[in-house]
Amino acid sequence: MGISSEFNLDNRLRLCADFVRSNSKLADIGTDHAYLPVWLCRIGRCVSAVAADINPEPLKRGAKTISEAGLCDTVIPRLSNGLEQIDADEADDIVIAGMGGELIARIISDCSFAKDSSKHFILQPMTKSEELIKWLCENGYEILKQDCCVAANKCYTVLLVSYCGEICERDESYYYIGELSPQTNKTHLQFVNNHINRLLKKAKGDVSFAALAEKLKNMCGENEV
Repeated sequence: MGISSEFNLDNRLRLCADFVRSNSKLADIGTDHAYLPVWLCRIGRCVSAVAADINPEPLKRGAKTISEAGLCDTVIPRLSNGLEQIDADEADDIVIAGMGGELIARIISDCSFAKDSSKHFILQPMTKSEELIKWLCENGYEILKQDCCVAANKCYTVLLVSYCGEICERDESYYYIGELSPQTNKTHLQFVNNHINRLLKKAKGDVSFAALAEKLKNMCGENEV
């Protein structure tokens, strides 16, 4: 996919982009084709960006996207395991998208500047969002905003997070719903329903999951699976 005047983002990356602050410096972790940092810098939302990936081949694809967009002075491709090669002054907003919730938690845990409350983390877990939310609550991070979208017939959630230092003990149901509003938002409901369906499958081997699924159904109000 070359860069043209029609270049745009899919719904998943667009929702991540919507959470990025104006005039911010961006770090995109797991950038692959670097579509997100290129788009954000090209529309003027971000003043600069680091497009980081752990593997050389995706980074080559990202570098090609950056070059075709004429943004070599603005978007820097960088080989990095998570945020290890990113300096604190290079990123105000950090996007970690397209990977499992547990890996996202580990990347934040290993980041030397993650507890700087001025930093915003935009997180898009592909799996185990409940594990990520649990980790955030137990490690002093606050969910400032959460939303969902549908892309390629799959429902995704994106979380806007920053460090607040307050450890929160939450009911287990919170880890599945977070700051979503399934009673009033159909896309949020779809995301929570996906959780419910997975829990019901697990309940075939462990009945304790059935009670949690039923609780989530009740929290969704009249809108059930």
